[in-house]
Amino acid sequence: MPTAPRPASKHRPNLPPLRSALLAGATGLVGRELANLWPGPQPLHLLVRRELPTRDAAQRAHVVDFAALPPLPRAEWAFCCLGTTIEVAGSQAAFRAVDHDAVLAFARAAVAAGVTHFAVVSALGADARSRNFYSRTKGEMEAALPGIGFRTIVVARPSLLAGDRASLGQPARMGEALALAVTRPLARWIPKAWRPIEAATVARALVRMLAGAAPGVTVLDSAALQELGA
Repeated sequence: MPTAPRPASKHRPNLPPLRSALLAGATGLVGRELANLWPGPQPLHLLVRRELPTRDAAQRAHVVDFAALPPLPRAEWAFCCLGTTIEVAGSQAAFRAVDHDAVLAFARAAVAAGVTHFAVVSALGADARSRNFYSRTKGEMEAALPGIGFRTIVVARPSLLAGDRASLGQPARMGEALALAVTRPLARWIPKAWRPIEAATVARALVRMLAGAAPGVTVLDSAALQELGA
């Protein structure tokens, strides 16, 4: 069973003032780290598929069906950290239902709830014209976001995400574990855009960028995420 976000660290990183926000994907690597950065007083609404205890008075969990979202609480910001793999989902159709359909459904519901600033975790290599199904699905999701109605969109394209999946109750991803084992010792020689990146680094980068981003769409590759989230 997924665990609730950990209490915020006493050594909280220097972050801009937080706004009221919606968070989809709070039980994933980046979503958990975003919740850990949120001590309030502005509320953070966690949209989850099943009950999730919260450890901070500013955080409120809402059990929802992403295929039929109800009206969402009013908020200024929204973070979308929804995502799976084809292996875990079981088929390309099931993967697309999460990484494309659910993301866009959340985005539309967020606009209806008053959200003006939207951040989404995509993936390295996302391209709507790619021959690779995974990259094409991510790219098509990105391409659809500007037409939904946000003032500001921040798209994160991290490389291989590093973090403790076991504590989230997520199944092991053997390919990911092997890649991390091989690349971590060599990280200093791998370009920042390709080296593994900690989920907490991505979370900090998203908050900082969303607070200061100009209107329009900003795409952050893994190198930019490393710098912003340091």
